[in-house]
Amino acid sequence: MKTTISVLFYLKRAKVNAKGLVPIFQRITIEGKRIDWSTGKYIKADKWSVEGNKIKGTSEEARTINSHLDLLKSKVFSAEKMLITNDIPITAETLKNELLGIRVKERMLIPIFEEHNNRVEALINQEFAPGTLERYKTSLKHTQEFIQWKYNISDISINKIDHAFITDYDFYLRSVRKCANNTTVKYIKNFKKIVNICIANGWIDRDPFINYKVVLKEVERFFLSEEQLQTIISKCLHTERLSLVRDIFVFSCYTGLAYIDVKKLTNENIVIGIDGEKWIYTNRTKTNTQSNVPILPAADEILNKYKCHPKCLNENTLLPILSNQRMNSYLKEIADLCGFNAELTFHIARHTFATTVLLNNGVPIESASKMLGHTNVKTTQHYAKILNIKVSEDMSKLKLKLTTKMNSSNDFQNENLIF
Repeated sequence: MKTTISVLFYLKRAKVNAKGLVPIFQRITIEGKRIDWSTGKYIKADKWSVEGNKIKGTSEEARTINSHLDLLKSKVFSAEKMLITNDIPITAETLKNELLGIRVKERMLIPIFEEHNNRVEALINQEFAPGTLERYKTSLKHTQEFIQWKYNISDISINKIDHAFITDYDFYLRSVRKCANNTTVKYIKNFKKIVNICIANGWIDRDPFINYKVVLKEVERFFLSEEQLQTIISKCLHTERLSLVRDIFVFSCYTGLAYIDVKKLTNENIVIGIDGEKWIYTNRTKTNTQSNVPILPAADEILNKYKCHPKCLNENTLLPILSNQRMNSYLKEIADLCGFNAELTFHIARHTFATTVLLNNGVPIESASKMLGHTNVKTTQHYAKILNIKVSEDMSKLKLKLTTKMNSSNDFQNENLIF
C-alpha cells in the first residue's frame, strides 16, 4: 500500500520576533501523523499567501525564500525515495530520521526471538511450563533454518517480514520439514507471537499476518476401549519395569492426569472431598487450571501398591514414575504384548479417561470437563468422543419413550371407541 505524504508551509504567528517578523514552518503529514519544524526563514505576515503556500510577489526576497521552500519540499520526496530504495517502511519516524541524517540500527529478528525465549526460561514453573520453552526453542530453530534456506543469510530485519515471508515459511514447514497441518499451524502461531511483540513496541507498523489464514484440522484421538483397558490391566507381565509402567498408565486412565501432573503428585494432593471420599486436588502444569478428581477404586489400589516404594519415600511422590521417554518406550512393548495395532503413548491414558471411563459411563460432559481441568466444554469435546455404544444406549431410551407414548395414545383412542 502506497504511503500518502503531504507537505505544506505556514506562518507560526504566535512566535513573532522583536522585529515583527513571523517564522515560516514546514509541516509534513504521513498517514495522519505530523512533523512540524522551522524553515529558519522569517517574513512580514502580510507578505504570505495562504492559497499559494509561499511569499507573494516576485521580489528578490520572495524568489530567494520560495526557492528555499521548494528545496525543502524536494528533500522530503528525495528522502521518501531513499526509504523506498532501502525497503524501509515509510513512517513519520523513519522519514524524520532520513531528513536529519540519523541512521537507526536495524532491528533483527533472531535477537528478538532469543530475548523472548530467555524471558520464558526465566519464568519456568511460574508462568510457563518447561515444554513451552522447548516448543519456542524448536520454533526458533525452524525459523533460523528457514531464513538460511530462503535467503541464504543467518538473520533478517524485522522490516522485511511481510505476507510473502509468512506464506513462504508456511510452505517451508510443510514441504522441507514435512510438518503436518496442525504442527505447521502451531509453529506459525509461535512465530506470530514474536511479530506481535514487534508490533506492540512500534518496531514494525504493519501486521504481515492480516491476509494469512489457516486452521487446525480435527484430529481423531486414539483411546482404549473398555475391553482394551481390561486387557492391559489383566495382562501378566513378567518384568517389574513393565508392571510399573502399566500400573502408572492405568492410574492415569482412571484419573485423567497428564504425565507431568502424575509426576509431581505428593501426599499433599490427596484431600477428603465434600462426599467424604478421597480426591486428588492439583493444578495442571500445562494451563495452571485446577483439576479435582475423585479417586476411583482402581486408582486407589495402585496408590496403595506403591506408597512404600523407595523412590516415593525418598522423593515424597505418590508414584515412582520414570521419564516420559522411557514410559512411552515401555508402553510400546506392552502394546505389542497385548496385541494392539495402534501405538500406545502415555497421553492416550488421558483420552481413555475422558472417553471410556467418563463419557461412556454416562458422566455428563460438564463434569468431565471439570475433572480434566479444561476451561471450556469445547476443549473436552476433542478428548471425549461420543462412542457408538453410547449413542445406541441413548437411542434405545428414546425408542422406549416413543413406544410408551404411542401405546398410551392407542389405549386412549381405543377407550374412546368403546364409549
